[in-house]
Amino acid sequence: MSNKALMTLEERLARETSGEVLFDSFSRGRYATDASFYQIMPAGVVVPRSIDEALRALAICRDAGRIVTPRGGGTSQCGQTVNDGIVIDFSKHLNRLVRLDVDNRTCVVEPGIVLDDLNRQLKKHGLWFPVDVSTASRATIGGMAGNNSCGGRSLRYGTMRDNTLSMDAALADGTLLHFGEVPRDLAAVNLGHTGLDLFRDMLDLGEREAAEIAEKFPQVQRRVGGYNLDALVPRNAANNMAHLLVGSEGTLAFTTQVELKLWPVIRNKVLGVCHFGSFYEAMDAAQHLVKLRPIAVELVDRTMLSLGREIAMFKPIIGTAVRGDPDAVLIVEFAEEDQAENLQRLKQLGELMGDLGFGWNHPQRKWGGVVEITEPGLQTGIAEFRAAGLNVMMSMKQEGKPVSFVEDCAVPLPHLADYTERLNGIFAKHGTRGTMYAHASEGCLHVRPVLNLKLEKDVKAMRAIAEETFAMVREYKGSHSGEHGDGIVRSEFHETMFGPRIIADFREVKERFDPRHVLNPGKIVDAPRMDDRALFRYPPDYRVGEFKTALDWSAYPGAGGGFQGAVEMCNNNGACRKLEGGVMCPSYRATRDEKDVTRGRANTLRLAISGQLGPDALASDEMADTLKLCVSCKACRHECPTGVDMAKMKIEVLAARAAKQGLSLRDRLVGYLPRYAALASHLAPLANWRNNSPLLRRLFERFAGISAQRALPAWRRDVFKSDAEATGPADGREVVLFADTFNRAYERENLDDAVRVLVAGGYRVHIPRPADGSRPLCCGRTFLSAGLVDNARAELDRLVATYAPFALRGVPIVGLEPSCLLTLRDELLSLRADDVANSISAHALLFEEFLVREAEAGRLQLALGPLDRKALVHGHCHQKSFGAFKPVEQILRLVPKLNVETIESSCCGMAGAFGYGADTYQASIAMAELSLLPVVRRADETTLVVADGTSCRHQIKDGADRSAVHVARVLAMSLDSAQSSAYPSSIAKEPIHG
Repeated sequence: MSNKALMTLEERLARETSGEVLFDSFSRGRYATDASFYQIMPAGVVVPRSIDEALRALAICRDAGRIVTPRGGGTSQCGQTVNDGIVIDFSKHLNRLVRLDVDNRTCVVEPGIVLDDLNRQLKKHGLWFPVDVSTASRATIGGMAGNNSCGGRSLRYGTMRDNTLSMDAALADGTLLHFGEVPRDLAAVNLGHTGLDLFRDMLDLGEREAAEIAEKFPQVQRRVGGYNLDALVPRNAANNMAHLLVGSEGTLAFTTQVELKLWPVIRNKVLGVCHFGSFYEAMDAAQHLVKLRPIAVELVDRTMLSLGREIAMFKPIIGTAVRGDPDAVLIVEFAEEDQAENLQRLKQLGELMGDLGFGWNHPQRKWGGVVEITEPGLQTGIAEFRAAGLNVMMSMKQEGKPVSFVEDCAVPLPHLADYTERLNGIFAKHGTRGTMYAHASEGCLHVRPVLNLKLEKDVKAMRAIAEETFAMVREYKGSHSGEHGDGIVRSEFHETMFGPRIIADFREVKERFDPRHVLNPGKIVDAPRMDDRALFRYPPDYRVGEFKTALDWSAYPGAGGGFQGAVEMCNNNGACRKLEGGVMCPSYRATRDEKDVTRGRANTLRLAISGQLGPDALASDEMADTLKLCVSCKACRHECPTGVDMAKMKIEVLAARAAKQGLSLRDRLVGYLPRYAALASHLAPLANWRNNSPLLRRLFERFAGISAQRALPAWRRDVFKSDAEATGPADGREVVLFADTFNRAYERENLDDAVRVLVAGGYRVHIPRPADGSRPLCCGRTFLSAGLVDNARAELDRLVATYAPFALRGVPIVGLEPSCLLTLRDELLSLRADDVANSISAHALLFEEFLVREAEAGRLQLALGPLDRKALVHGHCHQKSFGAFKPVEQILRLVPKLNVETIESSCCGMAGAFGYGADTYQASIAMAELSLLPVVRRADETTLVVADGTSCRHQIKDGADRSAVHVARVLAMSLDSAQSSAYPSSIAKEPIHG
């Protein structure tokens, strides 16, 4: 289609629909990829606000001769959701639970609803939808239906097809049809001629080809390849026409609603972790373990266990659940309603392992046995580790990565051991190795050989591995597609799997439903070659030229000193699209825009540095807009399964933009705050005048971009100053207190109380004056937020010079403000790589981290008095990212009678200067309203609201009219209480509990 025709199409879509119509290169680039290794640039993107608008967009595109690809979460691993036509994104608005029938355990949903979101709504009714894919936090029901998803518990609950009762969908020509159960004679089926003729033709095809289907379709449950022609053959029950749409990958019809079968929630369960000395033994045992009727048998191999032991959050879980050094474990799950029955089966599992010849260190048996897991918290931790498996492996900081293409072949269980052994031989033959895990109960393992698809030799190896593997699968009468569908990866292999006659049937189905090939062509039938590098994310002409970066990215490969490798860590798994739990990604939770999610930003950066978005794209206005709502919360650094660090990448982009385009007035006001703070404090009444003048507020908004709706932090004359460089007992253990700019200038009470608590605990508190004798120390964070990296480095150089003598002799450096103190553990090491900087980073601790460490070592002597009230605690994003929030809860729970409750919140939305921006104010409030502010507003007046972050406290004050306090102030209150109480509590003798 010509550019003029595309402009006409864009104009018509914008005129006749009210949703977003996105035809710019940056937006199209964000939809050019999914979780596969393919990239196809769409002509445009439509994000409709209603099903009617989606259907209208389909009609407009059909009239214009453009193909349409429906899209949910964009997490397909085989290239199902990429094409060169118009992408219609269902996930933002078309996500309602339309109807729920609790008594009959059914519901009707729009296709864009996310599985976890659906299950949250169902849980209060004691129900759930059990096709529990590992991507449940972002997978949409429409996408799951398109791929015929399975999940880890399909042994009990079946696949998506087994749990889909009916679907409403539009044909490519706009005809609306209800797909559900029908008698073969179609008697009393309420459809027009178009629908009746279509259904009759399909049922006739099923009857005509029944024998061929029976012979050619693999007899394994995990078969999701091709069209479900077996749903059309004669049977003793009615045929369900929806089952033909399930697994069709958006190529047959345009789904508008899905009716689902629901199940009671699992109330009781136990796990048995079966250990094996060899991988082959584990695979061979699976066929026997399933006879005990578990709901799942999941594999974790040595590679996964090894990687898991290196990850802080998983190390204790593995330490408890895994005994010795197994080559593989099978996690066997029983979940009957009666827990006594589960425990009985767990006992039988141990007996069966013994019958199979396994015993712990028995001279006449193979090494192995069962570790029983009955504690719910540990069960949850094991499930999280399993779900994170693939992405843990994808976090390798190297060019080669595990690649999905023979990802989910399924073979009959008796052949599983031989299949996996031969598969490893194929990998070795082609110079690589593979990772294996997942659903041993189904004979379906997630298998990914490590390859670098930027290299022609590895692409050829991929092709050879695919052909040899699929030939072996056919030999075992298995399925080459057992869970993740066909897409571009596997569609071309259907003919060798099913034979030419079935392929002709597939093509007949496609032609009958969609004769003009409007709907997502190139999937299932008439597919391109899977190794066509023109379709790859990294095509043959993919290049990233060298460029100078402001930060150190040497831990990664590629151009820009490794910046390229850091950006390319994103594998599009979409974990950043989760809507609850953790922090990532707060801006996406507020807007639901692909532009505002970590994945979308990473894709845009990759396209920019590789020249696919034009010259100077990194410093462009479009890139600035892409990153505008990134609050630098650092949640992605911790929660992204591949460790994409968007906060650090944003600094790099800001630096490039500042170098090219200079600074705005707001950037200067924010960045240079530490430099003029002393002057502002001397002129506090004048400096605060803006807050009390509506006119000045409007002028600041117009000329400085600072929202008139925000009161700026109030300057004060009595800033924090230390009269002496050290205080506390002369023989006390030493500690350095980092008096950050924000607490020093705006809330000195926090520093005063911190000193008081530390001295009461017996510490010698140092507050050293700057080594250069100039203004107070600063971490440089405000400069980093403006892209002024050299200025930030200068500030940190001053800090390093001052704190070096203390750090080099092992004195802890303790701070109150998370964003400032944790700069010493993060950005400092991206600006300086010397031993002194490393020493300071290693000794930097947040106030609560230090106190908990000292208490656990028995060194802290604090007599804390009771505070008979409730404390609501909000964690700063950086605390959560660095695993530093738990100590906040731990230290507060040592205050007698204080009822500590954590607010399950994402980012507060203020995020330094972000919440003050006129162009980001509304987004800031939207983030806070997701969870934080509603909880605070419901709290009674006696409840303490606790937040360590300066920005967090200001947001709570602005949004809920409540004053929040730092933990240091709570502990000071407790000390006051102890002085007037007859029963002070010394925490030195009490254990620290999580």
